[in-house]
Amino acid sequence: MTEFLQPLAALPFPNIDPVIVRLGPLAIHWYGLGYVIGILFAWWYVRRLVTNQALWTEGKLPMRPLDVDDFVVWAAVGVVAGGRIGYILFYDLARYIENPFDMVAIWQGGMSFHGGLLGVFLAMVLFARRRGIHGWSLIDVVAASVPVGLGLVRVANFINSELWGRPTDVPWAFVFPNGGPESRHPSQLYEALLEGLVLFVVLRLLTHRALKLKTPGFVGGAFVAGYGLSRIVAEFFREPDAHIGYLAGGWLTMGMVLSLPMVAVGIWAMARAKPYTQPALP
Repeated sequence: MTEFLQPLAALPFPNIDPVIVRLGPLAIHWYGLGYVIGILFAWWYVRRLVTNQALWTEGKLPMRPLDVDDFVVWAAVGVVAGGRIGYILFYDLARYIENPFDMVAIWQGGMSFHGGLLGVFLAMVLFARRRGIHGWSLIDVVAASVPVGLGLVRVANFINSELWGRPTDVPWAFVFPNGGPESRHPSQLYEALLEGLVLFVVLRLLTHRALKLKTPGFVGGAFVAGYGLSRIVAEFFREPDAHIGYLAGGWLTMGMVLSLPMVAVGIWAMARAKPYTQPALP
């Protein structure tokens, strides 16, 4: 029964050093670089969206490039703080209660997308109110830029040999260095494809073909629902966290539990979205 799970059926794992370069006590990891490139790409891409008059009703732009520049810091804080707090609360609270100093050891790994999303959402709400920007429009342009960073971080998860998949006999399986002797799904790459490439293309079509930025909330809702669906699909191939395991009879995972409300919220946001004309910038 388990013969097809032996290492001979798997592809050789590419042993890429998780550390790109060491500069004395400082180590630059692929994981951290994924976040940095993702944030920088989002900065550049959002600036392009908010300065393209063809994407907005009557060509009225929703915000200034300077607003985008200033929001980058807010977004970075929201991603890191929300992602870390979310991981602590959703996935490993008992451990961090016993070892509170580990809460700030982000370089050891442990970030939750769902927590990061909540952190960025809070940052967007506060920033939009402070600058007098239409909140849904800010959510839309930020959402359209996020998948690239998600895809890069998932590739970094693969390089780190973490968050690997369930045992399988598919010809593209890998034996992960710290995943036991079984051949496993490269679920990190599945997520990189679904949450990164596919979701970015879908949102790009919505912004540039369907011109849904003229309907604030639709693109943001599509991102939230699209990520939720992508994550639920990927969870069927991903090994759940060992300290949590399966829920509800052995098939439901924590990732599914956290993603199901996202699908509902995303559908609600798309359903309530209505055409909107931006007021002229002062």
